[in-house]
Amino acid sequence: MPDLSIVMIVVIIQIMTKWRPDPGSLTRPAYRSLVQAIETAIQNGVLKPGDRLPTQRQMAFDLSLSVQTVSRAYDKLVEAGKIVGEVGRGTFVRAASDEISMPFVSRKAAGRLLDMSILKPVLDHAHEEAMQKTLRAMARSLPRAMMGGFRQDLRAGDSSSAARRWLSLCGLDLEGMAVVPTNGSTSAMTVAMMTAAQPGDLIVSEDIGHHTLRPLARFLGIRLQGVTVDAGGICPDGLERICAKEPVKAVYLIPNGANPLAFTMTESRRAAVIEVARRHDLLIIENQSWGPLQDAPPPPMAAMAPERVLYFTSLTKCLLPGLRVGYLVVPDHFCASAANRHMVTSWMATNMMTEIAGRWIEEGTAETLLNRQQLALRDRADFAANVFRGLDMRTSSNGLHLWLPCHDIYEEADLVKSIRESGVAVANGASFAIGPPDRHPGLRVSIGGQSFPEFARGIRMIDARLRNRGRAEGL
Repeated sequence: MPDLSIVMIVVIIQIMTKWRPDPGSLTRPAYRSLVQAIETAIQNGVLKPGDRLPTQRQMAFDLSLSVQTVSRAYDKLVEAGKIVGEVGRGTFVRAASDEISMPFVSRKAAGRLLDMSILKPVLDHAHEEAMQKTLRAMARSLPRAMMGGFRQDLRAGDSSSAARRWLSLCGLDLEGMAVVPTNGSTSAMTVAMMTAAQPGDLIVSEDIGHHTLRPLARFLGIRLQGVTVDAGGICPDGLERICAKEPVKAVYLIPNGANPLAFTMTESRRAAVIEVARRHDLLIIENQSWGPLQDAPPPPMAAMAPERVLYFTSLTKCLLPGLRVGYLVVPDHFCASAANRHMVTSWMATNMMTEIAGRWIEEGTAETLLNRQQLALRDRADFAANVFRGLDMRTSSNGLHLWLPCHDIYEEADLVKSIRESGVAVANGASFAIGPPDRHPGLRVSIGGQSFPEFARGIRMIDARLRNRGRAEGL
């Protein structure tokens, strides 16, 4: 009588290798359809980490495909990190990674590529002249407080006139609210998350958003879940369903164009989300990192529900990357909590940067540079729309990026690779996913950060790759 353990192992192996996609569900191109079928089986738990896939030859025979087609599909899944081949043992479903890939290229690679992967404003001689003028003025009359203080701590009632003026451009007054100056938006985001939730709490967000939100939540011990979005932003019904299932502490939103999909939430959609938040006593973390870059945007959610919104913005994206100054605005009753968390994380707005920002705002330099930025981004978006005519391109008012949707994440990966081979780096949509990476496949293309000739060259190169791929798929 055979050993029972050996029989069980044989049965398990047979079960693991028995899964096949339905041949009738495959469409052309067959390799991509097979990739999607395996990806779906992994996501739905039909295929689990450690499960063995059929050999390429066996899969090809069962599905009446060529071995080359199956091999191509397996190669794509290996590149995506979904499966792994082990010599002498077979091909297995890979355990999901806890890490997230950053959308940017490395510094070393950026030197060899036209980098359109990271969001930066358009810079020109006006920025250099403004900075030189301010530094000369500061050298003649350097404030002692700037040299003698570790950090600034602006609170309700004594916020600087510069902060108030800048936030008013963003659509906010500070009645009943406190301001904490920060070292840009990233530090403000960290403090807001720590203020809104404790380890173990659940925060929800759009299912595509800021690329650092997932790792930040993990490092803070905060659970994170994505909510479906449409062309108008996060879906209130989806938010309601999650809140009905379990307690949610806060919802993190990017309502003004800076979301990778380039949507802007309408005022009515914002009101609907606020209604859900009030019904379930949620806090709202509002990311408006682009500041007042958009033309006539809807009112900030912080203006609509000041009692429950933690709002942040900065000058970094809309004026100058090196001007690392941001503002975290919180309800008065969160002032002490936010200030304490700001202190213990060692984030601070340096006095030098805060002084420069204050002078620019008070003197009107910030608004002048903001207006130049809006015009430059508008011109670039128009240029790109003309080049990409006939293709699906999405952008927002005076936005810093374009969004080019893809059919699926495998086309997304292929295009990112192909475009990079042509000498241009763009960001892949999967890097911004909060949840499954295949919900919003696409390319995010920065339109600032380069001179106009370099920007135009990059757009034309991207267009050539997109159209060449379209013709190839049509064959």
